[in-house]
Amino acid sequence: MSRAAVPGLPSPHPIGAQLPALYADADFTQRFTAGLDTVLAPVFATLDNLPAYLDPRVAPADFLAWLSSWVGGVDDPGWPVELRREAAVRAMELHRRRGTRSGLLEALRLVLGVGADVSGDGAAVWSRTAGTGLPPAPAGEVLIRVWPGRTETVDADRVHELVRALCPVHTAYRVDVLTGPPADEEGQRHA
Repeated sequence: MSRAAVPGLPSPHPIGAQLPALYADADFTQRFTAGLDTVLAPVFATLDNLPAYLDPRVAPADFLAWLSSWVGGVDDPGWPVELRREAAVRAMELHRRRGTRSGLLEALRLVLGVGADVSGDGAAVWSRTAGTGLPPAPAGEVLIRVWPGRTETVDADRVHELVRALCPVHTAYRVDVLTGPPADEEGQRHA
């Protein structure tokens, strides 16, 4: 979409009609201001619809990357427009949950279109009882298992890149790429 000169777009405020009576009948002045109206009409149309430009659900597609950058969102021009819109709308929510298990799972699903499962706690241990001995040392590693979801394959490099960006810096992690959802103890497949 272009916000440049739009052929035939009328100006809601023609300049020629606002000039003093002395210039109302001047042919050259009316033609000159009509040219200015052609240039200014898209500007007025943009300003009249400014709230729509700032709402990712209805903004022009070429504005989505800009809107996403305002709220720290992820935007990929190769994604379908509806996915780009959802990522921009949910950017603040995902940013608030950044570094958490649910935030990582949702970001993997939204950004890369993969199914995922996260296990491990990233070496965090605690005791509910005051004055007791130290709990045993944690495994110290978060295991992230991913499998194809929206796409037929999983790009392991992009998964590592996204996990590295979203996990807390002190967290050690390992990514396993599976061919499909893992089975639980009863043999049921996760979705």
